[in-house]
Amino acid sequence: MIVVIDTNVMNGMFVAQHPHASIRHAWHAGTFKWALSTDILQEYEEVLGRMRGPAKAEEILSIVMSLGLRLGTLLEISPSFFFRTISADRDDDKFADCAIAAHADYIITSDRHFAPLIGSGFKPQPITPEGFIAQFLTPSDSP
Repeated sequence: MIVVIDTNVMNGMFVAQHPHASIRHAWHAGTFKWALSTDILQEYEEVLGRMRGPAKAEEILSIVMSLGLRLGTLLEISPSFFFRTISADRDDDKFADCAIAAHADYIITSDRHFAPLIGSGFKPQPITPEGFIAQFLTPSDSP
């Protein structure tokens, strides 16, 4: 399974006691592959830097890149077409474009702006982090 992870979920994945941390543990275990693009990495860096400081943002992104590439659970995607599927917030298009280009199954997000993907004919479907955890993760995926 391939997923794209929205920034609102990614931040919580790297907080030890946060409910979304189980998504990170499942990724480490190889339960799914995480697809991301340069644009997504830049947003992660910007938002994490603002919320947790530049040093912590750099540390988290270094872990994501090095561990993901070493484990083979990270897909670096360079979308060559922009689908413009998220009209309510064009900033979210980078996630949809990456997901479509990666043939991802899901975009894990808490953002309702991804609703236009539901029934759109594109393979990636939005799923909340809680829905993803309930549907795909087992208790062994927890820390």
